[in-house]
Amino acid sequence: MGITRYITTIASSTLLLTSVALAEVKTESFDYKQGDTTLEGFIAYDDAQTGKRPGVLIFPQWTGLSDHERDAARNFAKLGYVAMVADVYGKGVRPAPPKDSGVEMGKYMSNRPLLRSRVKAGFETFSQRADVNASKIAIIGYCFGGTAALEAGRDGVPAAAIVTLHGVLSNPTPADAKNFKSPVLVLHGADDAVVSPKEVETFQAEMKEVKADLQFISYSGAPHGFTQAGAYFNAKAAARSWVAMQDLFKETLAQ
Repeated sequence: MGITRYITTIASSTLLLTSVALAEVKTESFDYKQGDTTLEGFIAYDDAQTGKRPGVLIFPQWTGLSDHERDAARNFAKLGYVAMVADVYGKGVRPAPPKDSGVEMGKYMSNRPLLRSRVKAGFETFSQRADVNASKIAIIGYCFGGTAALEAGRDGVPAAAIVTLHGVLSNPTPADAKNFKSPVLVLHGADDAVVSPKEVETFQAEMKEVKADLQFISYSGAPHGFTQAGAYFNAKAAARSWVAMQDLFKETLAQ
């Protein structure tokens, strides 16, 4: 039983309560560019809706775009958002864990300007869609994608909200914390063996120093990758993190 079931249950309940008539969720893959690099995005939206809508831009974990992020995009679409899964690595670059994905991720963790360029390309591509309200875009990321979401904020990308789910919090340019323009929600596993207590402490101090609008939620018993199916999945933390994220979106993405 994975996070998709919990998300679908919550999404279905929300839709029943609000009496929203949804048609089929449409999805498509498409190419876009950052410099000379071709990237592959994935879009999900409800075709019953018209006009500009709030958007959710999703950055994947260390293997690149996967079913985990596609499922998340579909579930956001069921809630009335346009959702795009962005690409950091490049079209067709989907490294296997742990060795290959660790090497590929490392290229961007050690080169934050390149990571920011890929993040900005995704944001700009998404914000130019005719059905997206560019002033109401949330950026979220899982694991490595959480780092990407935070780098968007550190680079001053004008997101309406930023969310990281079991993301890496390290920041080689602490002064850039002042560039966050939106509320930040960190959904963290208290038993995360990848993100050290020292890294958490340093991140929180950086955000406090610049008086960032930060919510930091730590889920007891939850390891790194707690939303993803497999050995590290934690059902309670996954469900609660989805609710926390939706609460923030109700505040920041309402039109």
